[in-house]
Amino acid sequence: MGKYFGTDGFRGRAGIELTAEHAFRIGRFLGWYYGARQSKKCRAVIGKDTRRSSYMLEYALAAGLTCSGADAYIMHVTTTPSVAFAARAFNFDCGIVISASHNAFADNGIKILNGAGEKLADGTICLIEDYLSGSLQSGGGAVDLPFATGGDVGSVVDFVAGRNEYTANLISLAPRSLSGYKVGLDCANGAAYNIARRVFRALGARVFCIGCRPDGTNINENCGSTHPARLSALVREKGLDVGFAFDGDGDRCICADERGNIVDGDGIMYILARHIMRGGGLIGDKIVATVMSNSGLISSLKAIGVGVEVCGVGDRVVYEKMCSCGAALGGEQSGHIIVGKVENTGDGIVTALCLMQALVQSGGQFSSLLRGLTLWPQVCVSVPVRDKSLASSPQVEREVSRAEGLFAGDGRVLVRPSGTESVVRVMVECPDEVLCKKICARIVRAVRGGGICAE
Repeated sequence: MGKYFGTDGFRGRAGIELTAEHAFRIGRFLGWYYGARQSKKCRAVIGKDTRRSSYMLEYALAAGLTCSGADAYIMHVTTTPSVAFAARAFNFDCGIVISASHNAFADNGIKILNGAGEKLADGTICLIEDYLSGSLQSGGGAVDLPFATGGDVGSVVDFVAGRNEYTANLISLAPRSLSGYKVGLDCANGAAYNIARRVFRALGARVFCIGCRPDGTNINENCGSTHPARLSALVREKGLDVGFAFDGDGDRCICADERGNIVDGDGIMYILARHIMRGGGLIGDKIVATVMSNSGLISSLKAIGVGVEVCGVGDRVVYEKMCSCGAALGGEQSGHIIVGKVENTGDGIVTALCLMQALVQSGGQFSSLLRGLTLWPQVCVSVPVRDKSLASSPQVEREVSRAEGLFAGDGRVLVRPSGTESVVRVMVECPDEVLCKKICARIVRAVRGGGICAE
């Protein structure tokens, strides 16, 4: 990670760590890098979530792009995966998403995608970092990007058509009608609020929505994939067949079964691995999961003949591992799921549609799709900190070593700094739930005791 960009783009408090000036300069660089640098006109597509600050950053990016001679195509409020779709479907040079995903509304972020809809390569990110820091060099001196003049100045194009094409593509991915099914959607007051409803209604489902009234400040507020309790209550209250919760930019999905029980990314990967394998599409009979996934997922999939390739955290890391090992399915416990046949980034709505197809094909209840999955007790806590290096403090390392001694190989601990928030994530997993909670509490205290907590 650099000074500005972390594991999922440039993220920080809007107007403080991430300003309109940053957005303008990023737009200037991208317009030059994909355009004037190659003696051609850059075409960039931009989407944003529902945060109030997203408008400020959108216009600043568009100004930066156009003054470098690029054309900026604006999709307005839309999901991250829709921008990825548009980038590859309409041959854009790059895609830009303005969103801080699951973070609170005061934060915002800028994610940059290449023309294939993939997260931008580290080498290009480093060049953007250098430009933002004033240290971008070329020919022995600092690069001074030229301003376009006259007819070379770029245009801003309203590109709602791209969002409509994405919506139509989603509908085409579901060969089976959803008629007769009652489905709950929690759109986190975020980017998916309009698209998800349209798609599920077009497919015949009776849709019950919460988190679909964004006001610029309520994104992810006690709703969405990081707060699924409201979805669970909705499913129980309305007697729904299933519920789906998305995050602020629509690339995650968490479920609730017909009883309101929450199903996270591990459960989703189990269902989809079985579903895709039955259809003959699970290449190599393997999937990709991260180090955060429950050990029970691995053993349960092994029992049905599916292997698991384990990688680091982040949907980009998952995608790269899928490409290298040839897997058709990968994902994270947090709900980032990549169905390789139809996408190259996490898409919460695609995930929900694939799960509905598995449900329709089974003819049973959603909970029945989880038969055979046995998960170990696991406790995950995010500890707010000012200094994320506390994840490796001596106090924390002592507690981790102590825990590993108690486990004697029958459990595990993972302590890591978040790449998207000022938190240290603590995960403890072992067969004994009481011991699991006790050890996690000790490690959390060690993190907090090693420095000044942000709370």
